[in-house]
Amino acid sequence: MSGPLINWLRDVKHRYVHPSRLASKGVLGMNRRNISYISRYNPRHLYPLVDDKLQTKQIALDHGVTAPDLIGVIREQHEVGDLSELIATCPGFCIKPAHGSGGKGILVITRNDENGYHKANGQTVSLSDLERHVSNILAGLFSLGGRADVAIIEALIEFDDCFTGFTYEGVPDTRVIVFKGFPVMAMMRLSTSDSNGKANLHQGAVGVGLNIGDGSALRAVQFDRRVLLHPDTGTNLHSLKVPHWEQLLALAVSCYEMSGLGYLGTDIVLDRHKGPMLLELNARPGLSIQVANGEGLLPRLRQVEALGHKHKMTAQQRVDFAREHFSRKI
Repeated sequence: MSGPLINWLRDVKHRYVHPSRLASKGVLGMNRRNISYISRYNPRHLYPLVDDKLQTKQIALDHGVTAPDLIGVIREQHEVGDLSELIATCPGFCIKPAHGSGGKGILVITRNDENGYHKANGQTVSLSDLERHVSNILAGLFSLGGRADVAIIEALIEFDDCFTGFTYEGVPDTRVIVFKGFPVMAMMRLSTSDSNGKANLHQGAVGVGLNIGDGSALRAVQFDRRVLLHPDTGTNLHSLKVPHWEQLLALAVSCYEMSGLGYLGTDIVLDRHKGPMLLELNARPGLSIQVANGEGLLPRLRQVEALGHKHKMTAQQRVDFAREHFSRKI
């Protein structure tokens, strides 16, 4: 057997773990997530509320949940010419598809001047480029299943200065898994050059597991491998601590009542002026949050399930319960 093949087999051995060992560690697998939690606790008729970002924003506004300001919506091709008027007074903005996923189709403009519209990576695009992007959104280029879509234009998020050095170009966000109104696990997603400035773990963003107790970093991973320093900035990722943590958890928990979904992922950003803001909801949150935390979700989910209907808790009591029982340190 050749040397390269032996090395490849060793790498595979270290990267993959037997399912029984994962189960013994309380790791939630995809099948169990789909059957025991998503199908059981998420009524299917409520999915459109979170699969459509425009509907999510509307119910957030109706429930007083803080979210990025809506600048405008373009639904039809003949409305594309209205884009210049919508963004005329906006120094920065974000254009995204209502039914996109994985960060696809999201275009962030940080500023504009006589040279054009400037993206976070320093590239400059013209108004015709923006109009073409909107047309592609309407045609379904970025949407799930290639369905015709709607373009949403939102105000730019000014991320908090405390995250300087922890992210590359993009805005970092915090994913909180909320189960039956309890925040059970959290991580922060930090963009990198590999992820093209997007907070998508599958594209190479860094996931930092967060202590539910206080929002401090537990461990960090990129491509499912542990890292200590941000690959682009060199910042020590273990020094990360999310401010306004209790307010952020309260916002995540409020999405349970707002959406009616029993098992969901809440994506929250921290604006330097408005504090925690809801970015979007996910009725089928991924499982990589367990890798970032170095711990399985199942024990926490079962602990919440064990409470049954005997304990009727307020939103604040559920936050307090989670911070007490699911707190971890490095």
